[in-house]
Amino acid sequence: MEKSVHPFSELFAQLGLASDEASIRQFIADHAPLPDAMRLEEAPFWNASQAALLREERIDDADWIETIDQLNLALHASP
Repeated sequence: MEKSVHPFSELFAQLGLASDEASIRQFIADHAPLPDAMRLEEAPFWNASQAALLREERIDDADWIETIDQLNLALHASP
C-alpha cells in the first residue's frame, strides 16, 4: 500500500497551529534548533495532545511519518 505524503500545512493544521507558509517558517525559526538528543515529541513547546499525536504517529509509522520526519529534520537543523 502506498503511503500518502502530507504537506507541512496539513500537519500544522492537525497540530492546531497556524498552517500558512509564513507561520510555518516562523514556527521553525522560533523553535530550531532542538538539541540532537531530543526527540521531536519531547520538545517543550508542544502541549500534551500535540506531543501525543506526534508520538503515536511515529510509533504507528502512520502515513504522517514522512511529514513528521521532515519537521523533525527542520527543527533539529541549525539556522
